[in-house]
Amino acid sequence: MITLYTAPTPNGWKASVTLEELAIPYETKPIDMGANEQKEEWFLEINPNGRIPAIVDHSVQDASGQDLAIFESGAIMLYLADKAGALIPRDPVGRSRAIQWVMFQMGGIGPMMGQANVFYRYFPEKLQAAIDRYQNESRRLFEVLERRLAESEWLAGDDYSIADIANWSWVRIHGWSGVPTEGLTHVEAWMARLEARPACQRGLAVPAPSDVLETEPDEETVKSITEQAQKMLQR
Repeated sequence: MITLYTAPTPNGWKASVTLEELAIPYETKPIDMGANEQKEEWFLEINPNGRIPAIVDHSVQDASGQDLAIFESGAIMLYLADKAGALIPRDPVGRSRAIQWVMFQMGGIGPMMGQANVFYRYFPEKLQAAIDRYQNESRRLFEVLERRLAESEWLAGDDYSIADIANWSWVRIHGWSGVPTEGLTHVEAWMARLEARPACQRGLAVPAPSDVLETEPDEETVKSITEQAQKMLQR
């Protein structure tokens, strides 16, 4: 059994969608980030970085005899794919390609969209130069995906993999980041293919259904999300 510690964010979805796709039994422990639960000592024992997601695999023990804890969403995805022997190519070339696209998301798409969210949505001052910087770089990275998807249905090659899950979990909230996808026909078709998958739909409902990041919510909801995000930015 695996315990998933998570919240409804793109990085959280990366883990929950992967678990759903692999049909690995797990239980969910929601983390209240607004209450700073991710910084409590018990959680730092699982993830010293104080972020979500994290998992504990109760079927595997580390050298100290403790159930194996894993943090960082990309590391979690790789661990789960290897554990199940699925969602990652087994040949060295395909495996390398899948890992490259996971790292592309972790080093590019995620950080750039995350900063776009900060300056476009959360920062108390509207610094247009910062907003433009991160939105433009996010769009450039989307165009990298577009070129790849123009030549391949899936990022790692012929088969759907964790590379697709990792990037899609972020790109799907492009509207919240203020980054357009107009003209990126292959990216939009790829997003639609993932949105239609039952396991993806189930994963998005973990730990609870939430669509506030993928739509334009009402003013009161935006205010609430912004206030909570501003508190977390100071921690």
